[in-house]
Amino acid sequence: MNTLSSAQSAPSPRPATSRTVGDLLREWRQRRRMSQLLLAAEADISTRHLSFVESGRAMPSREMVMHLAERLDVPLRARNALLVAAGYAPLFRERPLSDPQLSAAREAVELVLKGHEPYPALAVDRHWNIVATNNALGPLLSGASPDLLKPPVNALRLSLHPEGIASSIVNWHAWREHVLARLQRQIDVSADQTLSALRDELAAYPTPPGAQPPEPGESPLNQIAVPLRLRTPLGVLSFFSATTVFGTPVDVTLSELAIEAFFPADPQTAAALHGLTDNRRSDGVHGATAGT
Repeated sequence: MNTLSSAQSAPSPRPATSRTVGDLLREWRQRRRMSQLLLAAEADISTRHLSFVESGRAMPSREMVMHLAERLDVPLRARNALLVAAGYAPLFRERPLSDPQLSAAREAVELVLKGHEPYPALAVDRHWNIVATNNALGPLLSGASPDLLKPPVNALRLSLHPEGIASSIVNWHAWREHVLARLQRQIDVSADQTLSALRDELAAYPTPPGAQPPEPGESPLNQIAVPLRLRTPLGVLSFFSATTVFGTPVDVTLSELAIEAFFPADPQTAAALHGLTDNRRSDGVHGATAGT
């Protein structure tokens, strides 16, 4: 596994805010498009009590804060912010992935990345900064500017930046639409301002020179999965991706870690990547033989 330790987002300091826990809960409720009546029913409390909490007329217990956060599907990082706003200590720790207590999780990431070869895969944090990759990803990034490959490397910026691999993406228009839509969904769920800024940055990138115009029916809405079609020395390689996350994390870092695994979308891509791996193994054997 290729680890980019400095690419990990640093633990965030405790936020300083004048917003009350009631303000924050109301914002999350509205973000989830829930009425007070619906949230109160799902949380099995009275609408009056919820109204008092949101208005600041009642201070919720630690248990009530967590209960409402669970019903609102609030991310762990934001749950800590709710607790702090209510006057309680944060509940969920945020350790770097290099922390010894996360060794089992780190090994799991390594196994998934290594086991996915010869197909490319990478692990990213909540802002799409690359934490680790497998060996199959490197050759696909050979045309990117060295400046974009300096940690922290942002996977989305790398894919759409004019000096990244944008000029190598055959279906750039469809891929851009897919990336921006996916990023917007994350923003809707997390309310992350850094992701909002990233989306604005990506949306402002110009169309790379030589990009093919969008084909009829190329819109992501017309496909079951949006492929990444990449022009490489091996020919045009086509991938679709799958995302893996930890199922029941109680650590902020793990809750925000995702593995993006790319699978061949056609037999030609699979054959090309297997052939590349076979050539590497052959070169390794010849090198070892020559050295004896």
